[in-house]
Amino acid sequence: MRDQQQRKAEFGDFQTPLSLAREVCSLIARTGFRPASILEPTCGTGSFLKASLETFPDVSRVLGFEINPQYVLQAQYAVTRAFPHASIEVHQSDFFLTSWSEIVKALPEPILVIGNPPWVTNAALSTWGSSNVPMKSNLDNLPGIDALTGKSNFDISEWMLRKNIEWLNGKNVILAMLCKTTVARKVLLYAWQNGVRIESASLYTIDAQEYFRASVDACLLFIRSNPTGNSKECQVFRSLHAQQPDSSFGLQDGMLVADVKSYLKRKDLTGTGFRGWRSGIKHDCSKVFELRIERGNLVNGLGEFVEIEPEVLFPLLKSSDLAAHRKPHRWMLVPQRAMSDDPSRLRLDVPKAWNYLTAHAHLLDERKSSIYRNRPRFSVFGVGPYSFAPWKIAISGLYKKLEFVQVPPFLGSPVVLDDTCYFFPCQSEEECNLLYELVTSEPAREFWSALIFWDAKRPITAQLLNSLDLMVLARLLGKECDIARTLAERQIVEYTEGAFQRLLFREETADYDGEPVTNEFDLLTNQHMHTGKQ
Repeated sequence: MRDQQQRKAEFGDFQTPLSLAREVCSLIARTGFRPASILEPTCGTGSFLKASLETFPDVSRVLGFEINPQYVLQAQYAVTRAFPHASIEVHQSDFFLTSWSEIVKALPEPILVIGNPPWVTNAALSTWGSSNVPMKSNLDNLPGIDALTGKSNFDISEWMLRKNIEWLNGKNVILAMLCKTTVARKVLLYAWQNGVRIESASLYTIDAQEYFRASVDACLLFIRSNPTGNSKECQVFRSLHAQQPDSSFGLQDGMLVADVKSYLKRKDLTGTGFRGWRSGIKHDCSKVFELRIERGNLVNGLGEFVEIEPEVLFPLLKSSDLAAHRKPHRWMLVPQRAMSDDPSRLRLDVPKAWNYLTAHAHLLDERKSSIYRNRPRFSVFGVGPYSFAPWKIAISGLYKKLEFVQVPPFLGSPVVLDDTCYFFPCQSEEECNLLYELVTSEPAREFWSALIFWDAKRPITAQLLNSLDLMVLARLLGKECDIARTLAERQIVEYTEGAFQRLLFREETADYDGEPVTNEFDLLTNQHMHTGKQ
């Protein structure tokens, strides 16, 4: 039984209920499309083959392919029994080894390509030792840091759908595929960037919990292609039965934007090359680095009483604290003031802190993130002069709302934030007040909202926040002044730790709670942002 369950997991096995397949085919029919041939590259037990033949009985040729031999038999039985005179072929085939271009070339147009490709990532398959994977490749030819920190992890369905649109480019085709919503956006982004001939695209939300018992945002991706198509927008419908779209996302000025209409209204606020917004400090060992006070004593996450010099202790706020508007109630041991510092200097400067870290070296040395490799022992990331600015504007990276918080000093000390937060450093209360007024203004909110896909694991990222030009915003609001100019200049100041902060930008979009985390806005801004001196 366990082997059978793992096999299902390996193949991302979510068989489509016939009722859902019929709803999808009904939607296709309502568009007036009448296929001459139907192709399902991963047909499973045949639900889509059966539903499409019910809906389009006059189709001249139907092809289904499936890797699981048991499913091939079930699909053959289901469709031939229901449609004994139809021209139907169901073949056992490995998607990754099939010559799809030759198959598509032989099909009469218009073609309907339909289905439900597997919902599983290549990283998960590799973990299980599965052979059901494409040849090892870096899907987007990502540079070393991106690939290292997880952006090269991708959904198998994304790879399959990319291949689908490559074979179908320039043909008279409708592609109708069930997939994760994030996958649909990535596939469209790929198509738009690579000049795929798309006449129109739509995304219809489905309830994955109802149909597949899966807690994931899912949709029907509906693409109509033809030789002259040049659309770079996608309409979003709240259900398969919705008559009007709720919004549209698309490619604008080299960026994937969540709401085209809102973006066009506020696009003048777009800035490039900015680094003012930062990720908080990343340490990956809260039991050692984070402390609380009990009855006047410092206590770590292991329940141990701790004695550490105050020079390396700073009040700490995390995402949950920002969301609850709490004052600091934890402290962080920060072993560096800059990324170039070696924590071993603590041995002489603050020996109690050094002895404490050494005593817990077995925990710190086991930190899994690859960013600690080849770094001095006990290092943390995302630390620099900005970390110790007396005032800050901060926002949670985990809570899905644009809610900024002013962070003043606490007990005479600058407050630090962990890597679940983003912040902009301020040197005075006056700076902090003005920045808060700017970022909470209606134009700023409209601009950022136009770029944010709220169903992403981390919809708010440093790159997203850095896309807004503070000087242009201040001018628009009539707030142009010396303080505004100072804040705007801080957006472009280059710290020596820039390379390490960029590593954190990649890390924040790597695997998070077992899922690849990507804000689609980030997929493009890396190409357009000036990175400055290294």
